[in-house]
Amino acid sequence: MSQPTSKPASTNQAEEETFGTAYNGRVIARFLPYLTPHKGSVAVAITATLVFSATQISAPWLIKIGIDEFIKSGNFSGLTWIVALFFGAAIINWMSSFIQNYTIARVGQGILFRLRGDMFAHLQKLSLGYFDKTEVGRIMSRVQGDVFQLQEFLAVAIVTAGEVLSLIGIIAALILLNMELGLISMSVWPLLVLVVIFWQPLAKISFIRVRKAMSTVNGALNENITGVRVVQSMNRQDRNLQLFSEKNRENLAASTQATKLSSGLIPLVDTLTAVSIGAVIFFGSGMVSNNTLEIGALIAFILYVQKFFDPLRNLTMQYTQLQRAMASGERIFELLNIKPDLLDKENAQELPTVKGEIQFVNVSFRYSAGEDVLKNINLHFLPGETVAIVGPTGAGKTTLTSLFSRFYDVEKGRGSVLIDGHDIRDISRISLASQVSMVPQEPFLFSGTIADNIRYNHTSITNQDIVNATMLVGAHDFISDLEDGYNTYLHERGVNLSMGERQLLSFARAIAADPRILILDEATANIDSATESFIQKALKQVLKGRTAVVIAHRLSTIRGADKIVVLDHGKVMEVGNHQSLLDNEGLYAHLYKMNYAAIENTAPPRNFE
Repeated sequence: MSQPTSKPASTNQAEEETFGTAYNGRVIARFLPYLTPHKGSVAVAITATLVFSATQISAPWLIKIGIDEFIKSGNFSGLTWIVALFFGAAIINWMSSFIQNYTIARVGQGILFRLRGDMFAHLQKLSLGYFDKTEVGRIMSRVQGDVFQLQEFLAVAIVTAGEVLSLIGIIAALILLNMELGLISMSVWPLLVLVVIFWQPLAKISFIRVRKAMSTVNGALNENITGVRVVQSMNRQDRNLQLFSEKNRENLAASTQATKLSSGLIPLVDTLTAVSIGAVIFFGSGMVSNNTLEIGALIAFILYVQKFFDPLRNLTMQYTQLQRAMASGERIFELLNIKPDLLDKENAQELPTVKGEIQFVNVSFRYSAGEDVLKNINLHFLPGETVAIVGPTGAGKTTLTSLFSRFYDVEKGRGSVLIDGHDIRDISRISLASQVSMVPQEPFLFSGTIADNIRYNHTSITNQDIVNATMLVGAHDFISDLEDGYNTYLHERGVNLSMGERQLLSFARAIAADPRILILDEATANIDSATESFIQKALKQVLKGRTAVVIAHRLSTIRGADKIVVLDHGKVMEVGNHQSLLDNEGLYAHLYKMNYAAIENTAPPRNFE
């Protein structure tokens, strides 16, 4: 099957590693509806943040009052009240901090739950065309990493607001205590601003490098774990370890550089804090000697200066977090903005029980701008017919079956696909899916019991229907031999079963709901001859009364078909039965001579009837 070209990995990686601005109005506008159900909790968190900032700012002022108003005068009775207020403020500080952190975490988890659910639901609606063009890792990055990063936005935003309020409060306190000394203490701040302006771009580059390096390491790890059978069969472990070590060393170097930058900022801020405190002590002690500043005010000054640089340092770090959150939000909502290619019409009809007649009328199809994959296809499959689709690789075989399964839609004006005379674009997808089933080349089983896998979306199927389906395809015996029978739990992809057993379950799942049309997409390509013989026997019963469209390379599957369609480069080259096509000495005869003749000499012929 011809597939659309994926975006280059470098382009996707560049998109993954971009940083946004600290504020993006479009992202905020889309994010607000997720906050609306939690507006009460957000109000509580903001209030708690205000109270927390107020108690932080109040502590040095209470110390000033205690020293200047009560200790100097020896009024220890009044000092008791100040101490009580101080401890009361400390308790309120602790409580408000707890409420703030707990509420933000709870709201964040609620947003995470809803946003991740919305993304999963949206991904389920997107057509196969989107997944053809988008790497699984990129999708996982959206649903996991970006959602978590955006969820963190609320915490960062509220904490940032609290830090800004603390800065404003500290500046106000310094000016109120003594404007001259306040300006002196703030004289080093322009230097800090310059440092941050210089540091921020370097940190951004460093953090991007870390993310790229980590992404490369994760990609290599995933690739080697997924392909471990090939790795071990080719004895490639040492070479892979060498390549992984190179990527790991780059990750180490990037992380070390980022740590240096982060570690270098903190001592610099501490140094500027010390310089500012030194200036306050030097000039403030002179003011105390001249009785223009009280000793309690000087101590409060020192405490405020210490507190002032902490919010600045935190804001520097939070600015980067806000950038990441905005970039993640932009990627998330970009995904949610993608409109599914396949949508039922508003007046879509329910497909009644069909006989199984399939028609392709002047159908041309392409996945994206470029050459057509199918070109002016006209075919007619009668109810109950078994039709084999053959042709070289890339001929358009899988695309053909994908169209009447409605994995993709034929564009208006480029032909139509009819089932029992109904244009499938005019009927609901769910009613179509209830009457068309597919057995893919690679059987995919989900985590869960065998019974759950066979029933899957057809909840009306009874346990007896499941047993009947497995007996029909020859799977009942091996299931009964399992310790828990139909309640045997299957691991991811059903790896605790053999390939043949998985394919038998895939057949059972396809026929359990009694579909009128059955598609076999090279369904016996990856199984052994013994298992194939079981399936071939089962097909005699399975295909009775159904229209079957079979993509296959094995002669045993093709030769007994009522009709064989030969495709090449998206065009129908020949249609007929096995013998008539051989007599025609066209493409089918050539393919037969190249690929099938040896099989015929070693395997007895099998028919579907």
